[in-house]
Amino acid sequence: MVHFMGEEWELHPAGGATGEAYIAEHGDQKIFIKRNSSPFLAVLSAEGIVPKLLWTKRLENGDVITAQQWINSRELKSPEMKQNRVAKLLGKIHRSNELLDMFKRMGNSSLVPNELFIELQEKIEQSKLKNILLENAMKWLELNVSEINTVEHVVCHSDVNHNNWILSGDDSLYLIDWDGAIVADPALDLSQLLYMYVPKGEWRQWLMDYGVTMTENLEKRLRWYMVAQSVEGILWCHQRENINEGQKWSFLLSEVLNESELYSS
Repeated sequence: MVHFMGEEWELHPAGGATGEAYIAEHGDQKIFIKRNSSPFLAVLSAEGIVPKLLWTKRLENGDVITAQQWINSRELKSPEMKQNRVAKLLGKIHRSNELLDMFKRMGNSSLVPNELFIELQEKIEQSKLKNILLENAMKWLELNVSEINTVEHVVCHSDVNHNNWILSGDDSLYLIDWDGAIVADPALDLSQLLYMYVPKGEWRQWLMDYGVTMTENLEKRLRWYMVAQSVEGILWCHQRENINEGQKWSFLLSEVLNESELYSS
């Protein structure tokens, strides 16, 4: 990154998959710097979903640099993901008209199940990975895709893993790393969070805290999107030769495909 802040500031890599994030320090001052962050960071900051945005700067090469307030924080642990404050914050995000309006103004269209299914087919063909579990999963997705429709589309984070949820020293909860956000069925986010972190016996209460009631339609959508995301997870791990993580996704996929219906009226 071009050192544009002056020699008095020290920049240190902040980690992360993209290598685009830095911690800038000057005496007692400390801020979080990122290159080409999410374009709706200002809205996320204004709504208290991410740490406060301090400023934005466009460099001569076209890159956009953002600076956020540095907070002493820690990632949520897996057992903490079932807490009602996680449900309430995700519900707030999904109900944000400001986020949705801004995303649509940028020309982004909603991801629909048929498109996601076609994308997975193409990725499987490119990977040349063949096994019976993936074949069964794709057959199941295709068989059920016509039932996975909803008029509700929201801004989804699309990676609600526990390491993207941080808790500050003053007990404020944030959801960070919005680079992969898309407009989609809210079940895209909900499925990953519920299946990976919340015991099924607690789903109804968790969803009530989030702001909806469990229905047969929602259950079908949750299951469909979890199968789709598990397939994607397996392909991602195959590409990176991450065998252990791939086995975890395979185990989850097998469980979801074989589960009985949760919903009862």
